[in-house]
Amino acid sequence: MSSYTLFFNPMSRAMIARWAFAEVGVEPEFVMVEWDDKPQSLLDANPMGKLPTIIHHTPDGDHVVSEGAAVCHYLAVAQKSDLLPRPDETADYFRWLFFAAGPIETAVTNKAMGWEPENAKQEMTVGFGSYERVVDTLDNWFQSHDYVCGDRFTMADVYVGSQVDWGLNFGTITERDSFKAYQARLRSRDTYTAAMNPPDM
Repeated sequence: MSSYTLFFNPMSRAMIARWAFAEVGVEPEFVMVEWDDKPQSLLDANPMGKLPTIIHHTPDGDHVVSEGAAVCHYLAVAQKSDLLPRPDETADYFRWLFFAAGPIETAVTNKAMGWEPENAKQEMTVGFGSYERVVDTLDNWFQSHDYVCGDRFTMADVYVGSQVDWGLNFGTITERDSFKAYQARLRSRDTYTAAMNPPDM
């Protein structure tokens, strides 16, 4: 039995967690989640019923972690992964991890839903500014950096990379040369390929 449970649906952000598990070399126990019939065990762990949600089964008890960015970093810490940031990488690691979880996620979702700030006051209020500013900011970084922390892949790239990969696949992030090159680097990883294959359920 695995020491982790991953509530899973392949058409969800649980794919981010699946990739993170692949990066730390751990195979979780999968619990399939049907959108119209969510298992009670998921609702007990996370009353919002959101994915990804994981449970880490430890001698001290079960620990629930939700939200993609948190799951990625938690797994790296719990498994003592070398994908954690070195001291000189910590600022970039957390800056872009939370930039992806906040401004990128919000800007992309709002645009996909048909709403964007109409003026400077609204841009100040929503926190992410505008979709264009978010995309330009991320593009500017990857024009001169191979990964979130420079030339080394870290766990932050699982989360940031998932946002870029998903966005390019579904047209919710504007195509930029830097994004396509970043996506290609991510897709060359064996762990990415393994994670994108459906698990045996």
